[in-house]
Amino acid sequence: MMSFSEIETVSKRASKAIGYSWGISEEIGKSIRILEMFKLPGISTLNQYFKKIKNNHPKKLKNILKINKSEDELCPIYTGVRILDNCNQLEDLNIIKFFNINYPLLIIPFLIRSSEIINKPIHVILDEGKYILNSNKTILTNIGKSNNSKISKELIIQFEENKNLFTDTEWKELYKLSEDTFVPETDSLKNSAAGAGLTDND
Repeated sequence: MMSFSEIETVSKRASKAIGYSWGISEEIGKSIRILEMFKLPGISTLNQYFKKIKNNHPKKLKNILKINKSEDELCPIYTGVRILDNCNQLEDLNIIKFFNINYPLLIIPFLIRSSEIINKPIHVILDEGKYILNSNKTILTNIGKSNNSKISKELIIQFEENKNLFTDTEWKELYKLSEDTFVPETDSLKNSAAGAGLTDND
């Protein structure tokens, strides 16, 4: 079994060999490592994508709008890097749509890392499937791990606000219960607390 370090290094070098810059290649290596850590077919998908673009390197996506269409199929890597670099601004768009993205699985780890940066969940609707990406690098999905779509007709990214799932009343009730564990402060506690008895020589 290959180590995650080997997976990242080989993915990075292969990306440089296929025509990406070293900076982009390093981001690809990190992303493929993430996919493999989640038992998703990162190496397999990257290998297939590189075979497709070997003689026709994809164009970069200049700007990301609420709706993104192109005469050419969109590169999941250039698109993912653009999102990652601008995620703090893009979250203000709330919902972003992309059409005709090649090998869409490759964009997922960039969105995971974006979720971590903005500290908000990101929902991804991929044709008929869905991913929920959380800032602590967890993935929930109804898409089978063996699914490896070669192109997504429509991919929707939705930035979610952090919201409590409980009411103020429930929080107050639980907090009041937790107060039973508080220990009243006494003189003996003050004298034995951390820092007590230390002399300040400054």
